[in-house]
Amino acid sequence: MNESIKKPASFGDYIYILYKWKKFIFINLFVVAALSVTYSLLLPLQYKATATVMIPPEPQTGFGGLSSLLGGKSSIASVGSRVFGLTGVSEDVLLGILNSRNALTEVIDKFRLVEYYEISDSNMDKVLKAFRKDFSAFPNEFGMIEMSVLNEDPKISAEIANYMVRLVDSLNIKYNIEAARNNRKFLERRYNQNVADLRSAEDSLFRFQKKYGIVAVPEQLEVTILAAAEIESELFKKQIEGYFIEETYGKGSIQYKGVNAEINLLQDKIQELKNSNDLNLSSNILYPFKNMPDIAINYLRSFRDVKIQESILEIVLPMYEQAKVEEQKSIPTILVIDKAVPPQLKYSPKRAVIVLGLLFLFSFFLVPFTFWAEKVFRKENPENALQDKELKFILKIIKIYRLKF
Repeated sequence: MNESIKKPASFGDYIYILYKWKKFIFINLFVVAALSVTYSLLLPLQYKATATVMIPPEPQTGFGGLSSLLGGKSSIASVGSRVFGLTGVSEDVLLGILNSRNALTEVIDKFRLVEYYEISDSNMDKVLKAFRKDFSAFPNEFGMIEMSVLNEDPKISAEIANYMVRLVDSLNIKYNIEAARNNRKFLERRYNQNVADLRSAEDSLFRFQKKYGIVAVPEQLEVTILAAAEIESELFKKQIEGYFIEETYGKGSIQYKGVNAEINLLQDKIQELKNSNDLNLSSNILYPFKNMPDIAINYLRSFRDVKIQESILEIVLPMYEQAKVEEQKSIPTILVIDKAVPPQLKYSPKRAVIVLGLLFLFSFFLVPFTFWAEKVFRKENPENALQDKELKFILKIIKIYRLKF
């Protein structure tokens, strides 16, 4: 028995099948096109209004200029301004405010968008979800922020876009003032504490100076050392002079007794500088050597505390003053480049895209169905009940569409 050899289908065979079923294909595509056109015509027109804003550049004056008055501390002060948030607005902050629930809810309430979106149960989450689809805000290629609103009324879409510009600016000013107020309160507490600590350090230095009668410790200790060195040098000279007098005139001579008295006096002065506790009672400049370490270390500690508190004050004071300025600022934080105007051309629906898209999508199902229908139609003898039902279904389609092969 010879088996029939099946030839693989060529591209021309597929074209022939489509040509054979062209009436079926054209009728269905026409019906889908008619339904798509009807659907697109029933969709409401939507208009898109766009407002463009820009973040103003950072001014060159302000905090840095204030701190520079304190002797070149602008770099430290500018760090403080960044730490405490005393800087300009950023794109991320504006976009965050625009998309916040607080801002969107205010817009929804003002323009009665619950009624516009026909949310029967007045569920705010549903309204927010619907409005977020009609609202967009993003930076463009020029670094500016575009705020767009879709609405069936072109005038309303422009009003909402312009209102959101004013809203985001007012909310940003409000948040900046609130942050500045919190910073000012913190810095005010720190400033007051610093003033109290500085006063305490100054009082401690004052008590030390009053106790020892010292005004400038390093200078006065240097004077004591120089005085001791001078006395030691004079003593050395007198001892040499006494030696020669002793050799010449003897110890019993008047000359030797005079020099010896001077030597004894100089030695007493040296011992007084080294050990006397009463030296500072008779002199406001000279101090005994044995007290110098205690005087020096106590002075250095008191002086260091004063300098530390003064350095802290140089940082805290300009930050505190800037925080007070920031708390009072209410200038606009954004610049409006383009106000939204009522659009004259519709944004959606794009009817051509809808019709062509549905036709293209339907073709993905229609063409494979045509090839399957041709395959079923060619089988003259169904092998099972399922194939029999498929054949009857195709024959019914052929009858309905009045196809002739």
